[in-house]
Amino acid sequence: MTDTDHVLYDLTDGVATITLNRPERRNAMSGPMIEGLGELLQESADDPRVRALVLTGAGRAFCAGGDVQQFDADGGEGGGASEVDPAAVAEQVRHQEMTVGQIHAFPKPVLASLPGAAAGAGLGLAFAADLRIGTPRTVMATAFATVALSGDFGVAWFLHQLVGPARARELLLLNPRLDGQACLDLGLVNQLVPEDELAERTHEMARRLADGPALALAHLKQNLREVPFQTLSEAMRAEVPRHKECGLTEDHIEAVSAFVEKRPPVFGR
Repeated sequence: MTDTDHVLYDLTDGVATITLNRPERRNAMSGPMIEGLGELLQESADDPRVRALVLTGAGRAFCAGGDVQQFDADGGEGGGASEVDPAAVAEQVRHQEMTVGQIHAFPKPVLASLPGAAAGAGLGLAFAADLRIGTPRTVMATAFATVALSGDFGVAWFLHQLVGPARARELLLLNPRLDGQACLDLGLVNQLVPEDELAERTHEMARRLADGPALALAHLKQNLREVPFQTLSEAMRAEVPRHKECGLTEDHIEAVSAFVEKRPPVFGR
């Protein structure tokens, strides 16, 4: 589905897995990685065979964010320029929308599996997912201030949503290094599992999502995306048509029958 080896793709039993694949750079972002990830996200969103998506990193990291070694070689993130290039701004906005934007708006459940470090812009990729699973080796750091940058890929927005304004300020301004337990305590990961069980537990959670009622899960995600910008009345008005649409589906009829018959439902038949 993509012509770069900086991202890998697999589709098995309704679960699409996208792997960021620059382990020698802790999966730091590259141009080909960003473009390839964007293409895979779009194609997976449109593919009816995909019922859930896993985003992970190769080796012992999730994503280190921007490639600081490349910044150094280029004379800085701005490439040594003396003023901001509007074309560069537009290109980065496009990159952010095609990656973080698509993950956040993805019409199917997204699970980020974090084998190790997620830092800087890599946090944006992880936070855009619906759920995150990590291990005691999982480490998070905002990292922007360390390299004298103000941040991108939606990290400030997601932190404000996930941990609130006061803690978001602490994480961005002071850049503490959060180990796996601290990430769990803050709600930045949903589960912490032994390192040697990460692949298996990721698969179990992804299968549970893939086996769920597709339209209901998509509408649940849409409700949650809209809530931060709505009053209670607006949220209730928006959710009812989706709720009623779900009530017409075969999945709903199957779930009701399964409940009455005291058996597990089988969705998507």
